[in-house]
Amino acid sequence: MVAKPYTRQCSKHRQAGMTTLGLIILVTFVGIFAFAGIRLTPVYLNYMKVAGVVSGVHTEFEGQNATRASIRSSVARRFDIESVGIITARDVKVTKVDGGYEVAATYSHKAPFIGNISFVVDFDKRALVRR
Repeated sequence: MVAKPYTRQCSKHRQAGMTTLGLIILVTFVGIFAFAGIRLTPVYLNYMKVAGVVSGVHTEFEGQNATRASIRSSVARRFDIESVGIITARDVKVTKVDGGYEVAATYSHKAPFIGNISFVVDFDKRALVRR
């Protein structure tokens, strides 16, 4: 049997796959992004509750000649039902504008990440309740 000479083409077939170091680096990056998603998911779920409350107030009082007190009590009641804890009903601004009231929930939420690194997410949900 004659031995095959060493060629470049033969060495390419033997080199396949990923090194252990490359796999560790890849898993680390994927893990960091997955952990960031895990830390930010509750923040955005809370925002969706707040946005639902503001939209619900808009739907409830649209065109019904609402008052500021009735809008505020509806926001407080809905916050209790939805278990919104990041902001209170007093933090929601109800301002009189031409033709109705503007309901604005504006707040920041800080979520710790790793060590002294944190995410700060700013939210601003507004709805116009017309008379």
